[in-house]
Amino acid sequence: MILVNGRAAARPELGGVERWARELIAALTALAPDRYAVARPPTVLSHRAGHAWEQAVLPLRARRAALLVNPANLAPVAFPRNVVVIHDAAALREPSWYSRAYAAWQRRVLPAIGRRARLVVTDSAFSRGELRELLGVDAAVVPGGVDGRFTPAADPLPARAALGLERPYVLTVASRTARKNLGALEVAARRLAAEGVELVAAGGGRPQFRDAASPSVRALGHVPDDHLPGLYAGAEAFVLPSLYEGFGLTCLEAMACGTPVVTSIGTAMEEVASGAAVLVDPLDISAIAAGIEQATVRRDELVPAGIARA
Repeated sequence: MILVNGRAAARPELGGVERWARELIAALTALAPDRYAVARPPTVLSHRAGHAWEQAVLPLRARRAALLVNPANLAPVAFPRNVVVIHDAAALREPSWYSRAYAAWQRRVLPAIGRRARLVVTDSAFSRGELRELLGVDAAVVPGGVDGRFTPAADPLPARAALGLERPYVLTVASRTARKNLGALEVAARRLAAEGVELVAAGGGRPQFRDAASPSVRALGHVPDDHLPGLYAGAEAFVLPSLYEGFGLTCLEAMACGTPVVTSIGTAMEEVASGAAVLVDPLDISAIAAGIEQATVRRDELVPAGIARA
């Protein structure tokens, strides 16, 4: 029997790591229900309070398992049969994006987890290079996938009604963290507003992440998962100006919904987009605004390319 660490999947928030964990657990247990089982903590132990559960209780639950699959970066350090998915090394590359306690914890445990694991998996060739440089481990690359609910046929009307979206809008879906670089959308938001278009951001903050938002971008906060496909499909364009991504799943979700994508050069986004998005310098706020304009003009080209890429 193979046990899967369900701590990230138990979180009520839904970021890229949580999405990856939930979808992986659903797929593995459906594929071979007699081979895979899931260990989940109470929801209250899915965040920082859950480190003790993950390091002490989970190894006891897994003691008879052939392997313990950990889909969300962390794993019990002392367990000898870990398979761990490390999505990126952002907290090691740039600790200032995170709280001091979170960065210190990552710096302490991530190298030990990576070096002791039976197998390390990551999402992109970019992240593989990061893990090799910063952790000294060689990871297998398994890119993320997009759930079939994300389609151009998704109905945007329920999301529009629930979120009060009366005007055309450009969308970003990202946690309110410094590395997502949402503050760089200020110029774009003002230009779009002058044309009667809102720039809206779906996603909440987390205590371990440093925030960097734009006052001109309308914050939608946490959006229920059922509304996300329609929210993507109804957007004029999607923009993710991140400074660092290990994969960038939201870009593929937007592409799958038939929405033109603007994202950053460098890190994993350029690799994931692969010619199906407008690429911009995330440090150039005017270039980001121009990229959104370009994406709407190139819609007939980008939409089919994005759907095929996703």
